[in-house]
Amino acid sequence: MKTQAIVPMAGLGLRFKADVPKPLIPLNGKPIFIHALQALALNEAIDSILVVGHPDFMERYRGILEEYKLGKVKHLVAGGATRRESVFNGIRLLDQDTEMVLVHDGARPLVSQKVINEAITLCALNAAVIVATEVKPTIKKVDKDTMQVLKTLDRSQLWEVQTPQVFQKDLLVKAHAQNKEMVSTDDAFLIEQIGHPVKVVKGDCRNIKITTQEDLIVAEAFLSSF
Repeated sequence: MKTQAIVPMAGLGLRFKADVPKPLIPLNGKPIFIHALQALALNEAIDSILVVGHPDFMERYRGILEEYKLGKVKHLVAGGATRRESVFNGIRLLDQDTEMVLVHDGARPLVSQKVINEAITLCALNAAVIVATEVKPTIKKVDKDTMQVLKTLDRSQLWEVQTPQVFQKDLLVKAHAQNKEMVSTDDAFLIEQIGHPVKVVKGDCRNIKITTQEDLIVAEAFLSSF
């Protein structure tokens, strides 16, 4: 099944407190997003990649992509005000004959081929797949105003969601079309809103999203052990 990847990275990453978007931050000598793109480009099941960048840094992204010569990168498009809008900008450029769409955060540089392959394989059978890891710590629901514990959640039912997330194209297009005004932190939420089941592939603890300076240190340690 023809599969294209969309890599949203249009946010500024304010929690990182840098002058440029997180994907442009160097990790072991090259931008974070290049690590992610190289992993996707290496995968034989992925036909091409659409990169969605922050509109104020498009020339910077274009120059880096030219430097690394990633042949599978087919489009570079400006993102929107929200993650959903950014992914939708990528969806609009998908090839007509594409059957599956893989969405992967540009700030997740350590995704493995095993995880990518398992998610794509399962999506061919189930139409909507996320990668996630089981939550290890005890999680409590807390009232933010009073800082009082409201409830201890059953961690056996809690999973921390990662990317990639893989969807059959028609389903993803439908979910975005029916939830245009909805704010979502991942595309699976939009799939859930139209009542379609989402399957889970077990992820990898190394597949972290770079959000803070501390995450960068952890990613560097993981890379050194690869």
